[in-house]
Amino acid sequence: MLKWYVVQVISSHEKKVKKAIEEYLEAKGMREFIHDVLVPTENVSEVKRGQQKISEKRMWPGYILVKMEFTDDSWAYIKDTPGVIDFLGGETPTPLSEKEVNDMMKELEDRQKGIVQKHKVDVGDHVKITDGVFVNFVGTVTEVQHDKGRLSVTVSIFGRDTRVDDLEFWQVEQVPSETSM
Repeated sequence: MLKWYVVQVISSHEKKVKKAIEEYLEAKGMREFIHDVLVPTENVSEVKRGQQKISEKRMWPGYILVKMEFTDDSWAYIKDTPGVIDFLGGETPTPLSEKEVNDMMKELEDRQKGIVQKHKVDVGDHVKITDGVFVNFVGTVTEVQHDKGRLSVTVSIFGRDTRVDDLEFWQVEQVPSETSM
């Protein structure tokens, strides 16, 4: 019976492992046991230096999903694939439940429909400026332009609120609200 299993792999080698598993299925006679290999990804948008860039990001770095019939041979085939560390669960891995699979597939489908913003900065968030004239100032985000990759922050200079415009996302880092101002 085909079930989904989570396989831990060397981080950033997910696609190589997937390719290696799929490459030798026929030659090793594993096609009937191993049905699908999935590397969950999403498209992430970020703006750097004024250029919008969309890149593919792994949702769960270091893990892939394999739909397979669990036998000693199929287990050994996956386990012996270069880049595979182990099945989640070790010697006796437990397959994902139907609910877990459905929830994961729905989340994957939802994430692949749209483009996720890499920088999750909203108006009212507290940020520390890490580059430019106002480096190390902590302030409150007053405007966010995701499409341009820019934001405005209000900082306090000598007790007066001063608006800093045209900061890029990479020029700030979020800080917990307790440590702000």
